[in-house]
Amino acid sequence: MTAPELVAAPARERSTLMQIIPQAIPEVLQEAGIPELVQHNQSRSRRGVLRGLHYQLVNPQGKLVRCARGQVFNVAVDVRPGSPTFGQSVGVLLDDVAHHQLWVPPGFAHGFLVLSEVADCCYLCSEYYHPQSEQGIAWNDPALEIRWPALPEDVDIQLSVKDRDNPQLKYKSAELLLIE
Repeated sequence: MTAPELVAAPARERSTLMQIIPQAIPEVLQEAGIPELVQHNQSRSRRGVLRGLHYQLVNPQGKLVRCARGQVFNVAVDVRPGSPTFGQSVGVLLDDVAHHQLWVPPGFAHGFLVLSEVADCCYLCSEYYHPQSEQGIAWNDPALEIRWPALPEDVDIQLSVKDRDNPQLKYKSAELLLIE
């Protein structure tokens, strides 16, 4: 996985244009457009908090993600069986300075690591949250080759209870990867 070059539109164009920056997995940014967004989520986390990698089986969500305050490293992992990019990931920095956003399509697991003291992440979702079908993949699965940024030595990665036991992708059964 290579980090993409982030490029801002010239100042005179920022208010009228959205610049599409291609990623290693083409569907992560769709030039053809983003579907209707039905739910707006917001979270606040401290430095070192790692959320994810999450996806849901019923009504898989596409997410338009941005960091309204602070800085996060945002990751999308392709979990679509049969996809030519299955198991591959894209990771980008999102912050409150560049104001970039990332489109995470349905069928991708999503997560982020907070790099600033505090971060507020906002994500607009294409489907409603369905907690009974939520699934997770281990954030540190070596097969995903995610290059998480280093944290200061005095900061440890903090996971929620539900994320501590997420399995590696290779241990997910086919029925737990089939996106309806």
